[in-house]
Amino acid sequence: MKFFHQLVAILVTFIWGTNFVVIRYGLDELEPFTFAALRFALVAFPLVFFFPRPKTSWLNLASYGLFIGFGQFGLLYWVMQENITPGLASLILQMQVFFTVLLALLFMGEKIKPRQVLALCLSFSGLALIFLHTDGQTTRLGVAVALVAAASWACGNMVVKKAGAVDILGFIVWSSVFSLPPLALMAWYCNGVDGMVQNIREPGWMTWAAVLWQSIGNTLVGYGLWNLLLNRYSASIVTPWALLVPVFGMSASAILLAEPMLWWKLLAMALIFAGLALNMLAGRNGVRSKPAAVPPATHKHS
Repeated sequence: MKFFHQLVAILVTFIWGTNFVVIRYGLDELEPFTFAALRFALVAFPLVFFFPRPKTSWLNLASYGLFIGFGQFGLLYWVMQENITPGLASLILQMQVFFTVLLALLFMGEKIKPRQVLALCLSFSGLALIFLHTDGQTTRLGVAVALVAAASWACGNMVVKKAGAVDILGFIVWSSVFSLPPLALMAWYCNGVDGMVQNIREPGWMTWAAVLWQSIGNTLVGYGLWNLLLNRYSASIVTPWALLVPVFGMSASAILLAEPMLWWKLLAMALIFAGLALNMLAGRNGVRSKPAAVPPATHKHS
């Protein structure tokens, strides 16, 4: 990878990692589901009128919007309000790598390698350590819901894989339309219409800056640059850079929010990192798929 593109990869992971602190700031004044709904509303509108609909099914767009909008970010915002620190949330979300592998194993006929099993055990031992040391800032409910958010991210990955070669930015913009209904419904359920309106009126400019950063910086710029790298290099070269996300996340949380970096957090981070790195190395040779039947010579690909 060229040096300039390495800098781009570092920039994206910095944006994604420090974004957990931005979420924490936004949650000081915005109710979680209202916050998430505003994020995806600003991603969807007005860009949906300028991006052509991706050449994929409505089901794929709706599924991705549900998994990412509500399952990942809706739950993440909700649990970060009281039940988990930004640094640990950034770390646990990286478990999406293993959930993606497991989903591919179950639903796409892919085979898992022994080294990937070991990698899974290492990372889950790190999670177990977090469970054993929960406190007032991070609860077991927080860890469990963060894992559900990671699993939802993995489900979103499967939807993207099923969708095939589509324009990623267009896919994100159009799928964001489908993120809005469940998030708005939960915001209404938690606050009522009057509460939602009041919650939107009260925040200051810093909170609205956090919302804009979620929509533009984190989603459009972050995913746009990441997609640029994936178009130029193989996934095995680009994906390992995501290991920097929790490094920036935990560092920013410690510096800006005074989140204590206790020994068990560092050990848990080391175990999860070791598992992620081992999984990446195992995947360089490819996660082998079951042999598919050879199509007839006259078969035409659509």
